[in-house]
Amino acid sequence: MAQRYCVADYLLDRLSQSGINHLFGVPGDYNLQFLDNVIAHPEVAWVGCANELNAAYAADGYARCKGAGALLTTFGVGELSALNGVAGSYAEHVPVLHIVGAPASGAQQRGELMHHTVGDGDFRHFVRIASELCAAHAVLTADNACKEIDRVLREMHSASRPGYLMLPADVAKMPAIRPENALTKTTHSADPALLEAFRQVVQQRLSGVKRIALLADYLAQRFGLKRALQQWVHEIPLAHSSLLMGKGIFNEGGAGFTGTYSGAATAQAQREAIEGSDLVICVGVKFTDTTTAGFSQHLTPGQTIEVMPDGVRIGDRSFSGLPMAEAVNILYREVRQIQHQLTLPEIKPAPLPEGDAGLDQHAFWLAIQAWLRPGDIVVVDQGTAAFGAATLTLPDDVTFIVQPLWGSIGYALAAAFGAQTACPTRRLVLITGDGAAQLTIQELGSMLRDDLRPVVIVLNNDGYTVERAIHGAEQRYNDIAPWDWTALPHALDIHRKAECWQVSETVQLQEVLARLVHPARLSLVEVMLPKQDLPELLTAVTQSLGARNGGQA
Repeated sequence: MAQRYCVADYLLDRLSQSGINHLFGVPGDYNLQFLDNVIAHPEVAWVGCANELNAAYAADGYARCKGAGALLTTFGVGELSALNGVAGSYAEHVPVLHIVGAPASGAQQRGELMHHTVGDGDFRHFVRIASELCAAHAVLTADNACKEIDRVLREMHSASRPGYLMLPADVAKMPAIRPENALTKTTHSADPALLEAFRQVVQQRLSGVKRIALLADYLAQRFGLKRALQQWVHEIPLAHSSLLMGKGIFNEGGAGFTGTYSGAATAQAQREAIEGSDLVICVGVKFTDTTTAGFSQHLTPGQTIEVMPDGVRIGDRSFSGLPMAEAVNILYREVRQIQHQLTLPEIKPAPLPEGDAGLDQHAFWLAIQAWLRPGDIVVVDQGTAAFGAATLTLPDDVTFIVQPLWGSIGYALAAAFGAQTACPTRRLVLITGDGAAQLTIQELGSMLRDDLRPVVIVLNNDGYTVERAIHGAEQRYNDIAPWDWTALPHALDIHRKAECWQVSETVQLQEVLARLVHPARLSLVEVMLPKQDLPELLTAVTQSLGARNGGQA
């Protein structure tokens, strides 16, 4: 007999309608019956992970490629293990739904001392914790389940931040009615008077302006403005750039692209193209310590227009509640009216610096620059990988995934698993340090299990190189256990499907990369690099971090 339609089915249907076709997580006894519904669902596939933290990272990487993601954990022990990854999604505005399988409603009401609790009969400890790191949360009951599922998903999408659902085991099986209508996103259109007032202030600000720069960051991506901004700089050439967190929002080979903006750590000519403009339109920009080399940007409030999800600032005027898309549209139309008076500096991104004959950071990034192709997904961990990749000029339509605000070491490997699951036909390039990879290496086994074909590049510089550069270059707390990296994929997959190489010379790296234009299987490349070798940008960032951590602002 076919099972009757229930709350679990409703939730899965809503995930599918939100573009979420994979659910990452770890089974636990409080979510096992719900998992039966997942397995039976025709459009949402279960993706088991090695641990809950990796599942959260994977759901985040998936969401950055698909627009939203989801993970499933069990109550208490599972959800707390995932919380670090969820916090990263919250910090960097990634919509991920966290579903928590919980003890049955009756057990909670009676305050029974269940396993995975702290033994005090209070089943709301973890909801309260989660509420600090999500756009919306709910404890599902037989009476509110479908309504609350819809509300949390809508608010999650609207804020582009995580949502949280506690799903008691019995509630998951409660009968429900199939949704008749698609789950529509909440839209807000500004009052016409507000739009007109904004337009008039923009016109006044543009009067006499000769040089305009466009600076975009990750919030422009999260709130769906990537194509609009690309079209803007295609039609109206402007000096334009992104910060590291928003890298990839522009096609970087176009006229006017000045490279990744990093405050004072930006090459002089490229920095002048942005900071020397009469007006800098900042769309979705947050200036963080790691993306600006210690807040070294030289942009004044009077020089900038700030477009953010909650409103726009022009000089000392604020327009609260003005949607980003409408603000960008007005700015584009008004700039187009004066484009005849604008000048575009003749500037190209700074070339990658040449190294010596050995395989070092310089030589490595030169080889990667030559090898990347349009449409790749590039995932880099927050260490030497991220700050070396910042100097790349990405080919068109590359998806670039990095986590410089939350900066959780090990994020990239599991995030790459999620991103490749979302886009299995695209070439995915993961670049991670040896220290970072040791934190989340188990998910390499999941990639092999699922026959994914990423190119995994492990930068072996013998320890925590970023931490060495900040403090304690020779201290043993920055050392790690030496691993046989090229043997690991075979240990994690009994079918031994992976190909592995260790390279210590530039020519070896180039030869291996040439074989991986169209990788047929998971490929791991261990790149031997000098222990203390840093990309130039990272040198500036670590000096700033070291000074600030020592109390020197």
